[in-house]
Amino acid sequence: MFRSLLALLLIAASLTARAAPDATLVRQLADEDSSTKVAAIRKLVQAADPGTTRILQAMADDALVVAGDRVLIADGEKAFEAATGSPIKMPDGAESITVNNRIRGELANALAALKLFDSDANVRLESAQKLQNKVGPEMAPLLTRALEKETDPRIKPLLALAHAQSNLANTDPMARLAAVKALSGSSSPAVKSLLLPLTEKAGEADPRVRYAAISAVKSIDGRLSLTENLGRVFSGLSLGSILLLGALGLAITYGVMGIINMAHGELLMIGAYSAYAMQSLFRAYFPGAIDWYLPAAIPLAFFAAALVGVVMERTVIRWLYGRTLETLLATWGLSLILIQAARVLFGAQNVEVANPSWMSGGIELMPNLLLPWNRIIIIGFALFVLALMWVLMNKTRLGMFVRAVTQNRAMAGCVGVPTARIDTLAFALGAGIAGLGGLALSQISNVGPDMGQGYIVDAFMVVVLGGVGQLAGAVWAALGLGVFTKLLEGWSGAVIAKIVVLVFIIIFIQKRPQGLFALKGRFVD
Repeated sequence: MFRSLLALLLIAASLTARAAPDATLVRQLADEDSSTKVAAIRKLVQAADPGTTRILQAMADDALVVAGDRVLIADGEKAFEAATGSPIKMPDGAESITVNNRIRGELANALAALKLFDSDANVRLESAQKLQNKVGPEMAPLLTRALEKETDPRIKPLLALAHAQSNLANTDPMARLAAVKALSGSSSPAVKSLLLPLTEKAGEADPRVRYAAISAVKSIDGRLSLTENLGRVFSGLSLGSILLLGALGLAITYGVMGIINMAHGELLMIGAYSAYAMQSLFRAYFPGAIDWYLPAAIPLAFFAAALVGVVMERTVIRWLYGRTLETLLATWGLSLILIQAARVLFGAQNVEVANPSWMSGGIELMPNLLLPWNRIIIIGFALFVLALMWVLMNKTRLGMFVRAVTQNRAMAGCVGVPTARIDTLAFALGAGIAGLGGLALSQISNVGPDMGQGYIVDAFMVVVLGGVGQLAGAVWAALGLGVFTKLLEGWSGAVIAKIVVLVFIIIFIQKRPQGLFALKGRFVD
């Protein structure tokens, strides 16, 4: 019985001793030399005593003070011995320990490493993610212990990568070789930067490690190139979604009335300012529901742009049917009027339209490929509007009349279709869809009086390329131009890409004037 009791006491004493961080290392945290502090932090982390996190967190929070030879944790008027945690009275003349940017970075890294042993898997996962590309050789023993204990399949691969990075400076060539091979499967630009010095003889003397590093860098380059192109394709789809919303309305008005509406870009601008107005209204009267201003702005953007479209058609455009040049000049003048009206109402400077919280962030598919939620939702919104347009054009009486007038205005009028009313409704519908496009554009671009000018030419190119009055043509042309433009921008720059796209469309129209999808019928105006 006595021997069992003695054994328990010895075990308890050893655990207590192990739980207390080394007092000498704790004292070195108060040293004037930053390098001494860094060395002490690293040694404390390697020991990973339970009290280490408390001490380093206090130091990061500027709560670690020194009084003579004693290092204390200050808590208001109370104080605790840093090494043991024993409460004492705060001594007079205690001074804060200086923590510069270098020390703060070291502390952040150390605290993240210590959380690898937390009982909460989510805390360990967050810690492992923070440690990616931020580990040095001194952390190898700690990462080895964490890797041996870890069982979570989400965390273990991250720890393996961090452990491999920590071994890149190992004195053993075989350890370095194993680390390089482990990192060759990464898709991170930061890992590539770590491996690049090892591809030169000056950075790596062992030829096996050097050749492995060269092969690893090539593998990472291939994956980075792939993810960059995937990112460009996604950006092109989001750009194509905006062009689609702008071009759908233009396809209807141009197809029905043959109007070259140079003010169509300003209808986009009206939709964007509708989002700003609704956001301001919610901030003033419904601050708790600010995240829902965007859905509330959808009908406002549609009807505001549609109303402006009706006014334009009734007052100016209806008198100019069949006079293409006059229509072009008149709508250009209307665009200038709308731009100036926006400057008077909202000011000449861009206004801020914030993303709702549910549109913030994104989906990280790879280390250098993030799909933002705002662009994902915009693509979904464009597809939703497209579906509604298809139903309207193919399943309703209004859609039938619009298609009839588009294909043969004279015959439609002869069988009783009110062509003048259809013109007004079609123009209002096209303007409203443009307003929805401006609403979507407000979530990824600046909102200002001139914002529509940059999209009107692209929208016309979509209409011409897709075929007049053809929804399917507008879809394929918008998405195709968006993706093609973004891929070209990645290779040649924005200006050259725009020129190449324009030349391509000119050549295409020369060969196929009717566009991708031609109208069908006995007689087409």
